Amino acid sequence: QVQLVESGGGLVQAGDSLRLSCAASGRTFSTYTMGWFRQAPGKEREFVTSIRWSDGSTYYTDSVKGRFTISRDNAKNTVYLQMNSLKPEDTAVYYCAARATLYMAISSPRQYDYWGQGTQVTVSS
Repeated sequence: QVQLVESGGGLVQAGDSLRLSCAASGRTFSTYTMGWFRQAPGKEREFVTSIRWSDGSTYYTDSVKGRFTISRDNAKNTVYLQMNSLKPEDTAVYYCAARATLYMAISSPRQYDYWGQGTQVTVSS
């Protein structure tokens, strides 16, 4: 059973940084793509970034390019989302997701099979 557990959210000011973590268990993830999504109140869940576990290839939505970085630690079975230069519009619940595929440019929530419980990120102006 795949389990994803996010952590690292919090309340920060605009311009600050945060690093989210997603601890993954229950599988060998070398054939998986991992993604981060976010959902603000009243809005649909939107794609942020994804990473192919096997080689670390990444894919970002335009609004976070240059500010957010996704990475993974094979030894810890953990995926990270480093968020810099945070803006109030980044405020949302952030979710980690996983799919057993080597195609990493997948941006629809429907394409992912496993989800974490989410972690709240609030950016004040």
